[in-house]
This record gives sequence, structure tokens and C-alpha cells, in this order.
Amino acid sequence: MPSLFIDTERLRDLNSGLGQVCLHLGHELVRQRPSDWILTFLVPKGKTGVFGDSVAYIEASWQRKLLIPGQYDVWHCLHQDSVYLPNPLVNKSAKLMLTIYDLNFLERADYSAAKKERKLARLQRKINKASLLTAGSGFTASVVKSHLHIPDTTPFDVVYTGVAVDPKNTPSALPATSPLHDFTQSPFLLFVGVIHPKKNVHTLLPLLEAFPDYRLVLAGPDRHPYAQHIREQAEKLGVADRLLVPGSVDEATKLWLYARCEAFLFPSLTEGFGLPVAEAMTFGKPVFISNLTSLPEVGGKEAYYFENFEPETMAKVLHDGLHDFGQNSLRQERLRKRAASFSWPSVAGEYWKLYEGLAKK
Repeated sequence: MPSLFIDTERLRDLNSGLGQVCLHLGHELVRQRPSDWILTFLVPKGKTGVFGDSVAYIEASWQRKLLIPGQYDVWHCLHQDSVYLPNPLVNKSAKLMLTIYDLNFLERADYSAAKKERKLARLQRKINKASLLTAGSGFTASVVKSHLHIPDTTPFDVVYTGVAVDPKNTPSALPATSPLHDFTQSPFLLFVGVIHPKKNVHTLLPLLEAFPDYRLVLAGPDRHPYAQHIREQAEKLGVADRLLVPGSVDEATKLWLYARCEAFLFPSLTEGFGLPVAEAMTFGKPVFISNLTSLPEVGGKEAYYFENFEPETMAKVLHDGLHDFGQNSLRQERLRKRAASFSWPSVAGEYWKLYEGLAKK
């Protein structure tokens, strides 16, 4: 019977994009599993059983970084930074499949050239061991090919991320104790994601000056100093009373925000995919995004694009886009239809085809 080992160790952080990928892809892989396949999941401590009783589990630990027991036909590292690789002395038959979601570290100003080279060298060593590569977007695939060597014999496919949010699960109201409860009684614009310089959200603050009837919610982890910079800039612009940075929000609150916002704004500078954009589209919301990196692959013809980040230009794009969206009754349904193309059942189906192809080699 063919066997698959899949690294879902990032379940340790379910608030991260990779944590959500591990959770939803894992469940869907189990649901679609061919009857003759054996699945083994690498999970963080305490997560044994998360995908049911019909699969095997190995808990991650520092010892496991050196040695994971067992023979597997296919070994899938779900992200490029995984430290859990097959040991050729033990996992002799395992064919490594490596998924690369982004090379965003290349854009980081706080990384030296030497550090970037070291990270590229580590990734190159993994690529050299892989029997098959996948990328989370066509843009990521192009960046990988331009910075790393892909052997001619190694297939390289694009497999997009799935969207798991379901508007039907949206709560009817937020708890009265939520800091968002009173703030969102007025029309508001929404961003969801980590508050980090690469997300470029400081460019949204002048929009509060241009649109005095709107408020702005920046929902996501706010531990980076950039979040404090955003608050200070809002004070200087005199719009702090219409800005809320609540930090990470739970799933129910996130759904409520998507459902109630007037528009979703995502001026990010670099993305491996851009999952929040697809999530907002699932709710039929107008999305205003940058035209950089992978984002046009997500938004397609249905998104409105910031071609630059000059305040006047962004305000015009938002004004014209909201007007267009209000005049076009079919726009909501087209957004939902595009978002539906990024589904976990289709993603898992693509992966199973790749697994079976590798196992037969």
C-alpha cells in the first residue's frame, strides 16, 4: 500500500496562514484519500487525533528534526522552511515533495545580503533533494526560478491555496464587550493581516481624511513596532478616533468583519498568495488591492487595483470603485464565483494527483 508523510507541524499556530493551510488541507486530504493509501501526519505536541482515527500521527520534537521513523513513498513538506526532511539512511524510499509559498525574505530591508544568500542556499539544498516542487502562485514560481536552480528533471507545478471561510457561519452580532462592537456601528473599511511594513497599511490612513464618513479596522497581529507607528501617524493626521487596531481576532469576529465592511483594502507590497483577499471576495465584498506580486492572480478582473500609493490616486480608485460596485448588480456574484475557484477540495484533489504520480515513479 502506498504511504504519504505530510508535515503539518505548523498547526502549532492556527492564527497563521500556514497553520490554516495545514488544518484545512489535512482534513480534505483525509476526506479524499484513496482507499489503498496510508497517511501519517507530523503534528505539534497535543494535536494527535486532529485529523481523525483513520490516519497515523508522529508528534514533532527537537529529536524528530534529526530522525523520523518509518518508510514512506511520498514525503510532503508543506512549506519551504520546514526542518523535517527525510533521512536517506532511514526513509530510503521517500520521494520529497516541497511546497514553496514565497521568497518574501528577499524584500526585507532588515536582512543583510549575506543573510538572504544563506537562506537561498538552505532552500537550494532542499530543492536539490526534491522529486517534485509546487508553488503557491505563478508569481512565486517565477521568483523561485529567477533566484534558484531548478533541475530540468524536477517538475514544478502551481497549486493555489484554498479558502475555508463560510459566510453561513457569520455570527448575527458581536459580543457587547468586544472593542469592535460600538466602533463598527458606523460604515467601515477593513484590512485583515499582520500589521507589518510589508503590508503597507500606513498608506490607508490618508483615505480616512478623504472619506470622513468611514472608519478603518486593521485586524491582525500587531506586535511589530510598525503597528505603533500606524497609531502615531493616525494621531498626527487627526483620524485616530476613526481607526481601530484590535490585534488578532478570532474566526467568528473575522467573519463578522468581512460580512459588515463596506470594502476590503489590501495594499500589500509582497504576497505569496493573498488569502484575505480571496476570503473577502467570498463575501462578495469589493476588494481594493495592490497590483504587485501574486495579488492580480487572486483578484483577477474583479478586483480594483491601486497602481501606486499616492493619497490622491488611492482615494480616486476607492471612490470610483465604490461607485462602480454600487452600479453593477452582478459584481457581487462574480466576486463570489472567483473566490469559489480557490477551494480546498480542488487543492487537495490536485495534490492527490501529484502524490499518486510520484508514488508510481
